Amino acid sequence: MNFVPSHRAILWLALVSWNTMAVRGGENWPQFRGPRADGQTLAQGLPVSFGETDNVLWKTPLPGKAWSSPVVWDQQIWMTTASQDGKELGAACVDAESGKILHDVVVFKIATPQYCHPMNSYGTPTPVLERGRVYLHFGVHGTACLDTATAKPLWTRQDFACNHFRGPASSPIVVDDLLVLTFDGVDVQYLAALDKLTGKTVWKRDRNIVYDTDDTDYHKAYSTPALISVQGQQQLVSPSAGATIAYIPQTGEEIWRVRSGGMNAAALPLFGNGLVYVTSAAGGYQLFAVRPDGRGDVTDTHVAWKFAKNAPTRSSQILRGGRLFMISDAGVISCVDAKSGQSVWQKRLGGAFSASPLYAEGRIYFFGEEGEVPVVAAADEYQLLANNQLGDGFMASPAVYNNSLILRSRSHLYRIGKAPEK
Repeated sequence: MNFVPSHRAILWLALVSWNTMAVRGGENWPQFRGPRADGQTLAQGLPVSFGETDNVLWKTPLPGKAWSSPVVWDQQIWMTTASQDGKELGAACVDAESGKILHDVVVFKIATPQYCHPMNSYGTPTPVLERGRVYLHFGVHGTACLDTATAKPLWTRQDFACNHFRGPASSPIVVDDLLVLTFDGVDVQYLAALDKLTGKTVWKRDRNIVYDTDDTDYHKAYSTPALISVQGQQQLVSPSAGATIAYIPQTGEEIWRVRSGGMNAAALPLFGNGLVYVTSAAGGYQLFAVRPDGRGDVTDTHVAWKFAKNAPTRSSQILRGGRLFMISDAGVISCVDAKSGQSVWQKRLGGAFSASPLYAEGRIYFFGEEGEVPVVAAADEYQLLANNQLGDGFMASPAVYNNSLILRSRSHLYRIGKAPEK
């Protein structure tokens, strides 16, 4: 007699499988800020304290200069790579268990790269990973899809126009069968969606933002869009200089916009409590919350609150229930009431911070440009749990693999975890 499981049994098995994966920390980390694009992990047992001689499972040197965050699928860790001068752009794949470099390939050779500010790199956009495919983006210098087994290109594009002026930084995201790219330069500002299997353009949408100044330096941005669902409809929320715009991802049609002002927007938006949390970076609203159920220009009707005191311009936030946690460029940690925008507490640590933080088991890890890694409690009162020092500084945001941290410093890739007991 064949056993046919009931729908309830199937659901129970699915929940058991999910919970088991959560306990083991076996999630893939396929894109910037992780599987849910929120900087949070289900992994348990991540080390709180670590250093160059403490809880380092392996350390692998990386050539060149590239700030893209590592992404993980099964046992592979992928990152973009770039030469200091930007004339060679490619990717590296590292075995997560051993730290051995499996692939190190040059995908694009650029005869005359655009200028890149020393704070930035030619390999800053974070790749997107799927089973068998990795999508690389270097802004106007090129976009490619590689086979993850062979590191051979499946398709490439180098025909998009944009003057990044200070270098590219916006990461691509995958939405169903589309690879969405962001180009916010000093000359043009638009989004483009490609067929992820072929690389062909499906749609392209100019932003049509009216700026407050003719100084084109104030027209550029570096943001990565966030995919949310509102009343059963997908929205692609994309901050830019001067405005934040939500699009229908399948067509590029605009849903709503907020004239938020600012320039150099870089943080990835977050969604919760019926609100989208957006950073407009330098100037403008800086950090604000908007109800995403409007249509058209909702600046005067749907902005719930604004927060400007020590808001970060580069790193993204952590949203835990009714609290937002963040760190400013100058090292001020803030806890903000996510529903009202009121400050709960602030603490100045000092230092410079660009990477986005990570949440795990009630703790938040921050990553400084000089290698400091403070760990604080995600609570209504400030509590420093550890103050670590590692490597030569972090511009890339963290990833997680099997209950361990995957950290890219300026020169090395680390796996930080508790060594197995002998």
